[in-house]
Amino acid sequence: MRQMIIRRLLQTIPLLFFVSIVCFAMIKLAPGDPVLSFVTPNMHADDIERIRHNLGLDRPAYIQYLLWLKQLLQGDLGYSLVNHQPVLGQIIDRLPATAGLMGSAILIAVLLAIPLGLIAGANRNRWIDKIINLIAYIGISVPLFWLAILLIYIFAIKLSLLPSMGMRTIGEESIGDVLRHGILPCSVLAFGFLAGYVRYIRSSTIGQLKEDYVQIQYAFGSNKWTILFRHVIKHVLLPIITLLGMSMGDLVAGAIVTETVFSWPGIGSLGMTAVRGMDYPIIMGITLFSSLLLILGNLAADILYAIVDPRMKVKG
Repeated sequence: MRQMIIRRLLQTIPLLFFVSIVCFAMIKLAPGDPVLSFVTPNMHADDIERIRHNLGLDRPAYIQYLLWLKQLLQGDLGYSLVNHQPVLGQIIDRLPATAGLMGSAILIAVLLAIPLGLIAGANRNRWIDKIINLIAYIGISVPLFWLAILLIYIFAIKLSLLPSMGMRTIGEESIGDVLRHGILPCSVLAFGFLAGYVRYIRSSTIGQLKEDYVQIQYAFGSNKWTILFRHVIKHVLLPIITLLGMSMGDLVAGAIVTETVFSWPGIGSLGMTAVRGMDYPIIMGITLFSSLLLILGNLAADILYAIVDPRMKVKG
C-alpha cells in the first residue's frame, strides 16, 4: 500500500501541471480584463496602460504563465490582481469556513442516507419506499441555487427563523450564531448528495437481501431489522466509501454555488469574486486547491476501502 500511495502522489504532479495549463488558457480566452477593476471614467489611456504594465498583463500569455509557474515552484501562489493580497493567505483564511460547510454537509448526507436507503431497499415498492424515492428524485432534479433561494424565501423572509446570508451576525461571536447561519447552506448542500446516496444504498440493499447469508440469518431466527442493520449494512457501506471519493468534485462545485447564494465567506465565494474580476492568480490557486482535494479524496477512498475490506488489494 505504501508504494501505491507514493505512486499516486507522484502522479499528482503532472496532473496538476496539466490542470494549470488548461485553466490558465481558459482564463486568457475568456472575455474580460482585470484592468477594468481599476479604470475610472476620467482615466487617461496612458494611465490604463501603466496599470496593465505594473500588473504584468502587457506580456505574452505564455510569459505570464511561466512567471506564475516559477512562483508556484517556490511555494508562492502570487498576489491578487485586485486587492494585492497573497493568494495563499486568502485561501487559508477562508478554508475553515468551506471545510466546515463541506464536512457538515457530507456527514449529514451520509448519516441520513444510510438508514433511509436501507429502509427503502428492505421495503421495496411499498409506501415508505415510494416516499423515500420521491424525496430522492426531488433532490436529484432540483438545482442547488433554486433550492437555496426557496429556503431563504421560506425560512428567512416569510418565517424569519434563520439568517439568509453570511456566517456571523455583526457583534455576535458565539458558536450558536455560526450554527444558525450554517443551517440553510448546509441543508442545501447536503440535500443534493443525500438523494444520490439514498438511491445507491437502496439499490445495494435490494441486491444484498437476495444473498445466501441473509437467508441463513433468517434460518437462525434473526429478524429483518437485525439482519438489515447488523449484516447488510456492512456490505452496503463498502461502495459508499468509493462513492464519497468520486463525489468530491461535485462537493466542491456545490459548495461554490451554495456559498455564493448565501454569501458564505468561504473559498467558493472568493472564487466567484475572482472570476467576476478576472483575477487569475486567485482563480489558478483555487483551481489547483480543488483539483488537489479531488485527487486526495479519491486516494483516501481507496485506502479506506482496503482497510475496511482487507480482501481487496489496492492498485494504483
